[in-house]
Amino acid sequence: MIDLHTHTLFSDGELIPAELTRRAAQIGYRAMAITDHGDFSNFDLIIPRILRVADDLGKAWGLIVLPGIELTHIPPDQIEAAAVEARRLGAKIVVCHGETIVEPVAPGTNLAALAAGVDILSHPGLITEQEVKLAAARGIYLEITTRKGHSLTNGHVAAMARRFGAPLVVNTDSHSPSDLVSLAMAKNVALGAGLSEEEFEQTRRNSEALVKKALG
Repeated sequence: MIDLHTHTLFSDGELIPAELTRRAAQIGYRAMAITDHGDFSNFDLIIPRILRVADDLGKAWGLIVLPGIELTHIPPDQIEAAAVEARRLGAKIVVCHGETIVEPVAPGTNLAALAAGVDILSHPGLITEQEVKLAAARGIYLEITTRKGHSLTNGHVAAMARRFGAPLVVNTDSHSPSDLVSLAMAKNVALGAGLSEEEFEQTRRNSEALVKKALG
């Protein structure tokens, strides 16, 4: 399992990085990104702290741990600058909190994130044709999520990605220990969203490609 969207106590998660990564390793994770919720008020608090421990925790538990961030509820016209700042501070995976139907995300967030060149647009809700075409053109990954609430539009995201050739990844958006899932459960969620077995395997290859890119 590769999971590129998780949270710790540095935002609204329940676990410190050591426990989150330990629990992930114990259920078979090979790689993960810690992507706490961030904006300009806390980038400098979160990213350097995750960067400080990521390699050591990965070596201790036997998996790859990547420092990242989830740009969250940032005004759309500030997203590009936020992505630049996050990368400057050392984020290896930049996720943007997409226009999920269960939160009041500002309209235009999906489009701004894609224009900004983030790595992953998380739970993008009722993503539009224009947005999916841009994701496909820019090679930005759309997320199929195992997280309750956000997963309500997985079927729409999967169908639109297939129609327009946008790449997908499967992530958990974990906030608590029970949110971490096995590879088998991730596959079930993907199949439930309408992906074929081969399309699910492609999501796994996509995640591997992102990890490889992040490692340089």
